[in-house]
Parts: sequence; structure tokens; C-alpha cells
Amino acid sequence: MVGAVLELDGLSVAFGAKRAVRGLSFGVAEGELVCLLGPSGCGKTTTLRAIAGLERPDGGRIAVAGRVLADADGSVPPPERGIGFLFQDFALFPHLTVAQNVAYGMTRRQRATDTGRVESLLERIRLGHLAGSYPHMLSGGEQQRVALVRALAPRPRVVLLDEPFSSLDASLRAGLREETVRILKDAGVTVLMVTHDPEEALVTADRIVLMRDGRAVQTGTPDQLYSAPVDAFTAAFFGAVNRLPGTVEGGTIRTEFGGLANPGFDDGAPVEVLVRPDGLSLAADGPGAEMEVCSVHFAGASSLIRLGRDRAAPNHEHFHARLPGLARHGVGEPVRVSIDRDRAFVFGPPR
Repeated sequence: MVGAVLELDGLSVAFGAKRAVRGLSFGVAEGELVCLLGPSGCGKTTTLRAIAGLERPDGGRIAVAGRVLADADGSVPPPERGIGFLFQDFALFPHLTVAQNVAYGMTRRQRATDTGRVESLLERIRLGHLAGSYPHMLSGGEQQRVALVRALAPRPRVVLLDEPFSSLDASLRAGLREETVRILKDAGVTVLMVTHDPEEALVTADRIVLMRDGRAVQTGTPDQLYSAPVDAFTAAFFGAVNRLPGTVEGGTIRTEFGGLANPGFDDGAPVEVLVRPDGLSLAADGPGAEMEVCSVHFAGASSLIRLGRDRAAPNHEHFHARLPGLARHGVGEPVRVSIDRDRAFVFGPPR
């Protein structure tokens, strides 16, 4: 990637016979926040640890600002990499005060020449009054903010975040996430964050690298991954989907819920159509498949409706629609179900 501060080129990491990361390549530009996203075991944290120098790659290259940190010729020790790391459990030292924790990563020279650094960072996160306190005296959110500014204190070119919000209560998570992104953006640092939460990646990242089995499946902006997924895995990773078989008939993909434009599949080929719940439209009559409302659940801003051909039949196939507000359809009511073409994705048949 031209102009990237952090560069990975063909990174591979193996643990014995298990290959956790397989030829991973991407870059992170200066001041950019990129999320490594994917299911558990896909290689996200291993990638982060390899960049930090905590795991030794067995292939590829890692570089920061043009300086090679790891390749076939050797590896730079972690303290010499100039990388900040915010661990999942914060890893604050219990025997050090808040101020001492923040100053811990700074060199002796930095402490001598950058004398106001710790105080200014603590004031930025509104914890200057707790400089002399110890970690056990802080809330989880306060510990997270202290760990963040500790990672920023040595003025690193790159900061790595490993699931930084996973241990926080849901009531704290959204606010702290927004504040953390603001602090990082204000500091102008380059950030690579690991998360398994698609919503978290969508609302925080400038770009997302979606991983599966140690490889990058798709890289792009949040809108690109959500609205233009390259495969069924990517589409389904960002939320529930309805799966429909389809058949190519010239320029049209035929499904029981209606037709879609053919994006380029051969005539007669079987395809799979994925539709998000908010991509199904319900009407009393008109085009589409005839279904029956099996259940309705009100979810505040929307209603989730489960649809089937016969709700009394066991193990029959269900589809799910999400409609804004309070649903007008009752259980047992027949409806016609059609597709919003802008919310449907067509892929080759599942392997």
C-alpha cells in the first residue's frame, strides 16, 4: 500500500503443524484506524502479536514507516519497535500508581525531556485527579483509559488494540469506544484494532480487513464490506441473512421471491441469493411468494417477523423480515413476500 505506515507483506505464522496466519498482506496509512475483524481462531490476535514482536513469523515481512521489523533475515525486539499495545485485560501494574503506569513505557530520556507528557495525557482523559491512585481503585472504564494513554505516552507511530472493549459492561462500551476513537484521532497515530464484533468494526474503522482461516477475505471501507460483500461468508458475517436458491435466466436471477439483475453468471447456472431481513418486503397481495406470518417480535425501532409456508408443520423452512416500527401483520396472516433488490446479494452455489 503506497504511503502506508504499517505494512504487512505475505505474513505467515505457524504453531507447529497449525498455520494461524497465511500470507496476509495489507497496509495502514498514517492516522488511519483499521480493524482486523473475523471469527474466533481466524488469526487476528496472532497477527497483532506478530506485529508487536510477541510471536515470530515464519514468512513474510512487517515494516513500520519503512523500517523492517521482521522478515527472513531477523526480527527487532519488541521494546525497540516503537509500537504501543493496549492489551485486552489492560495489563496495568497493580503496584504502580496511575501516573507511574502511564510513564512506564517512556524511556528515561523521554521522561527527562517530555516532563509534562504524563500529566497532559491524564488531563486529556479527565483522570488527572487520580494520578496518585492505584489500578484497583479505578473502575473498568477508568482502567481502560489509563491503559490507552500508557500506550500513547512514548509517542509511538503505531498503536495496536486487542479487543479493547470486550471486558467492559455493555452500558459503558459504546461511550468508551467513541471516546477512545476520539483520543486516537486527536493524537494522529496509526491504529490497528482487533475485534470479533462486526458492529464495532463498522462504527469505529476507516477500513476493515475481514479474516477467515488466517487469510484476508475482503479489505475495504465499512460501507464496501456491508453493501458489496465479495462472498456469502462476508455478507453473513455482518448480520442475519435469508438464503434463497436462484437460477440464471438470461439477464435475470429467478427466485421464488422475485427476480434480480444477473451480475454476470452463465445462463442456467444455479446461484445462491442472500437477502438481509430488512431487504424483504411484505404486502397483502401482489408479486412475490405467498407466506404465513409465524411470529412477530417488537424490537423498539423495528419488528422482526418470522415467515413460513405452514407454521403448523414441523421443521419447515423459515425466513425473517425486519420492518420499521410496530408491525401491522398478525400471526397467522397470509402475506406476499418480495425482495428489495438493493439489499440482495448473488453468489455461486455454496460449496
